[in-house]
Amino acid sequence: MQFDFYSTHSILVARGSSANLANKIQERGGKSVLIITDPGVLAAGLLSRVMPQFKELKLLVQIFSEVQADPPVSVIDKAIQAAQECHADYIVGFGGGSSMDVAKLVALLSPGKERLSDIYGIGIAKGPRLPLILVPTTAGTGSEVTQSSVVTVSESEKKGVLSPHLLPDLAILDAELTLGLPSHVTAATGIDAMVHAIEAFTTKWLKNPMSDCVAKESLRLLSGNLHKAVHSGNDIVARENMLLGACLAGMAFTNAPVAGVHALAYPIGARFHVPHGLSNSLMLAPVIRFNIEVAHSMYAELGQIIKPGLMGSSIEQATQLADYLGGLAGELGLPQKLVEVGITKHDVDQLARDAMLQTRLLMNSPREITLNDAVALYREAL
Repeated sequence: MQFDFYSTHSILVARGSSANLANKIQERGGKSVLIITDPGVLAAGLLSRVMPQFKELKLLVQIFSEVQADPPVSVIDKAIQAAQECHADYIVGFGGGSSMDVAKLVALLSPGKERLSDIYGIGIAKGPRLPLILVPTTAGTGSEVTQSSVVTVSESEKKGVLSPHLLPDLAILDAELTLGLPSHVTAATGIDAMVHAIEAFTTKWLKNPMSDCVAKESLRLLSGNLHKAVHSGNDIVARENMLLGACLAGMAFTNAPVAGVHALAYPIGARFHVPHGLSNSLMLAPVIRFNIEVAHSMYAELGQIIKPGLMGSSIEQATQLADYLGGLAGELGLPQKLVEVGITKHDVDQLARDAMLQTRLLMNSPREITLNDAVALYREAL
């Protein structure tokens, strides 16, 4: 047995801990900080608990709040420019997965040693980078513990940068930041995290005992708290369990990479601007059903965690899991079909062609997905 397992150097899990962000940076020698976030986080006032300590400690701080979902190259370029103009020696990603992904690339690229266009792919980025702290405000992407950052490079394509240099120095998990999340965001990001764990557990390459362990614990936390977090949004225990579950799912998939669900979800997000978590949710059940013939025993094992008490053979249990997950979005008030987000049968062929570009993800599928398979999967999801 031989495998590498990567994760963030230090993870702080504590309610209210984000208020101590400036002190954490000063302790580490930071003097000029750029916080990267999005307009929604700013409007929600989530930074209001963070900023007073910067003033108290006389620590220079600037806020870049132009991050958008599925961030394009132009946003990353503007954020890099902001970091260079304020001579930032510390970068903070504060928000959802997009803000954290942008922060990772800004920390890597603002020193000017590498260019974004040169580092797409696995292990190409070499660093060094600026010191980096990530603070998630949603329980979804697990970006605070992943060595990847995803960029929208065109109307139809996303590309990823994957490197251990993208792992932050510190991740701060403060469940109080997630208390104000709307229920539909909680639902979509929660299912997104579940997809990360499911695909990590069933991936064709790099699956290992440690990734399996955190994937299963992630699913125990997520499936056991998702409904409560959606329907009782101020339940701090449920919120904290969701945040930790998403973090563990991130640990799993950064070591055992995601596959077909993500490959088919990316074009939905790129072309139709459907949030990433919802795109994953829409493709989850069709891809599980497609994979059952080669991965039923693994799905059955996960089924006993997500929906304890499933009966029958492993194929029957895997099918029951797919049926349950196919209805989960609807239970939580989200769209269940592609037509509900504006996608029609006329879009299927183009989406399938776009999905075939995601070779980095498709290679991890337990069952090979061809162009014709992708067409059939999108049709099933309609």
